[in-house]
Amino acid sequence: MLSSFLSLVGSGEENLARSEFAGTWAVKDTAGNPFEITLFASGVAEADRACEGMTGAWTEESPSAVITWDTGWTTKITKTGSQYIKTAYDQTAAAPTNTSIAEKVRG
Repeated sequence: MLSSFLSLVGSGEENLARSEFAGTWAVKDTAGNPFEITLFASGVAEADRACEGMTGAWTEESPSAVITWDTGWTTKITKTGSQYIKTAYDQTAAAPTNTSIAEKVRG
């Protein structure tokens, strides 16, 4: 039983490693300031917005990577046609609080 669980956990990491979303993304915050979001194959997410050192977890929910931050915010990077869009939601928002282009810069 433990080996079955471990194989599921391992396959999840392998799926994220193969995901087009794994890597580092250049995006902008609500003030238009650039920052980077890094999505690791382990499911961990990190961002350097305003030197905050944000951390969280991410999953792939096609056609998006959904990031749940330790701040309570949620960010989505979504493939829309030939480009990617970042949307950010605060804890109470039904609609995005911020939207910007997302460009994969490393990956």
